[in-house]
Amino acid sequence: MRVCMVAYTFYEEDNRVRRYAEALAKRGDQVDAVALRKGGQPKEEILNGVHIYRIQSRVVNEKSKFTYLGRILSFLIRSMLFLTRKQLSGQRYDLVHVHSVPDFEVFSAIVPKLMGSKIILDIHDLLPEFYTSKFKTPKDSFTFSALVATERMSAAFSDHVIAANHVWEKRIEDRSVGQGKCTTVLNFPDTDIFRKRGRQRDDGKFVIIYPGTLNYHQGLDIAIRAFAMIEAQAPEAEFHIYGEGDQADMLKSLIDELGLQGKVFLNSRLPLDDIAGVIESADLGVVPKRKDGFGNEAFSTKILEFMTLGVPVIVPDTLIDQYYFNDSVACFFRANDEKSLADALLRLIKNRDLRQKLVANASEFVRKYNWDSNKHTYFELVDSLVSSSDRHP
Repeated sequence: MRVCMVAYTFYEEDNRVRRYAEALAKRGDQVDAVALRKGGQPKEEILNGVHIYRIQSRVVNEKSKFTYLGRILSFLIRSMLFLTRKQLSGQRYDLVHVHSVPDFEVFSAIVPKLMGSKIILDIHDLLPEFYTSKFKTPKDSFTFSALVATERMSAAFSDHVIAANHVWEKRIEDRSVGQGKCTTVLNFPDTDIFRKRGRQRDDGKFVIIYPGTLNYHQGLDIAIRAFAMIEAQAPEAEFHIYGEGDQADMLKSLIDELGLQGKVFLNSRLPLDDIAGVIESADLGVVPKRKDGFGNEAFSTKILEFMTLGVPVIVPDTLIDQYYFNDSVACFFRANDEKSLADALLRLIKNRDLRQKLVANASEFVRKYNWDSNKHTYFELVDSLVSSSDRHP
């Protein structure tokens, strides 16, 4: 079949989008991907069998809601024009898989929809909750209600909705789609990318790692303050952060304020193929998310990636993390509490046996939670959708 992935993201850095696209290409489907472009990247290239069209450049620095809105509306228009040209030129897509945020990006596929293509809306993050977290908007505001209404309209326009975790599937079914039209597909690590290649570091240091976005709900400021508390007791420890986001400047200032230069490093975000090797060479992974609102329910891909690569992980006692994990596979701390996180960091730095026990248990656990073991769910979904309409020859 002919498939198009549409996502307001950097394709090579997005595990969820790449995993779907490359799995379909590997089994013989023709797959295009419409995505964002960083400086220096080509507008068009083929990666692992997927034809990538980078239709809009982006720097991740949106501190204003209006800047953020302007950029996603621009992407909506550009992607709509792209899909329309493809559809009308005879290169009809059987399936358009649209990734949210934002939900209304799904309307870029209006012409393919009218011409019989099947449409999937993949909700990575619940937009009403994500927006209130990012821009501190109350849930009783008109904006939140409008975003929920947009979610309902976007879901109604789609032929099927994919949720990023089971808590959100229940939320989406209750307020937007009803049962039977929503399926959970977790952010499973793609084992073609996240596979053990062997540690590339033997320098006597103890490296703690966080790879991901630098947004408020991720709690990187909590992690930096926690590291400052234990830095003198663990002189061999370093904290390496890889990512980008609107908290970057604040985090740099915090590192300077606490005198952690040379101990805490703020690095640029890396493509998935590169970050997998960096993670494997680390000694400890940390996910310091806040428990408030969005962070309490957002499933972190990083946890399964750490487990797959044999790295012990510290996680917060959020609703979503306690839903999927227990203390036999991860070390929990009290979310939002830098002292609790500091205690967990020091405990694992000093206790090699505990680290090895967590790694062994997590390695067994993650056998059920990887893409190879679960991709059949996605294949069965897309095949059933497309087989219900006339297939493109």
